[in-house]
Amino acid sequence: MEIVIVPDAAAGGELIATAIAELLTGKPDALVGVATGSTPLPIYQALATRVQGGTLDVSRARICQLDEYVGLPKGHPESYRSVVLREVLEPLGITEDAFLGPDGSAEDIAAAATAYDQQLAAAGGVDLQLLGIGTDGHIGFNEPCSSLASRTRIKTLTEQTRVDNARFFDSLDEVPHHVITQGIGTILEARHLVLLATGEAKAEAVAQAVEGPLSALVPASALQLHPHATVVVDEAAATRLKLADYFRATYAAKPAWQSI
Repeated sequence: MEIVIVPDAAAGGELIATAIAELLTGKPDALVGVATGSTPLPIYQALATRVQGGTLDVSRARICQLDEYVGLPKGHPESYRSVVLREVLEPLGITEDAFLGPDGSAEDIAAAATAYDQQLAAAGGVDLQLLGIGTDGHIGFNEPCSSLASRTRIKTLTEQTRVDNARFFDSLDEVPHHVITQGIGTILEARHLVLLATGEAKAEAVAQAVEGPLSALVPASALQLHPHATVVVDEAAATRLKLADYFRATYAAKPAWQSI
């Protein structure tokens, strides 16, 4: 696992956008898994700037979702499909036929979750999966004590997660109680995992995931098992890291030819 400490969210966005651009230059049809929420927006903004400036070609890129609310009607502005269309595909000029996502409005949610897991495998697997981290250490919507071998499935959100996400809705009552999420086992199959965390509110979760023991209580700690996982944090999110100085020194001494 590589931990990179950057000055702020914008610097993190640029760094990760560079890694995605390098991936797409070498593999134009790469499957990139995206995350939602406010944290990854600097990544998408940095990518859009490159596309609009003509320095990055995403015409063959494929995009896939990490998770989706259950029960929101198709087209709901806060469904994650709508969010990804609005914040990722449209700014990058990627068409919807290059987009994979689970059906959170399906009658049989369990079957829809299994189908999405199989769809990702049939697509050749995810080349790079973007991740955020919850204040309780969750990744995707794998809440604490999720199985580290879990597959894409339905999960019940904790009350804290619903409260954290209520800012995107008119009230807490509108936040769904259930989601379809890639399981931890599914996430770990991506070839490169990139987690971005910003702000002091994420500092404890980051420290537990990076420096704490491997534990289902902190689902993000599963990244310790991955052969190519990168955790990018701003200074505020790095405040609880005991080895912060070592991480800074390691990154400063990194060979110029080696990307994140």
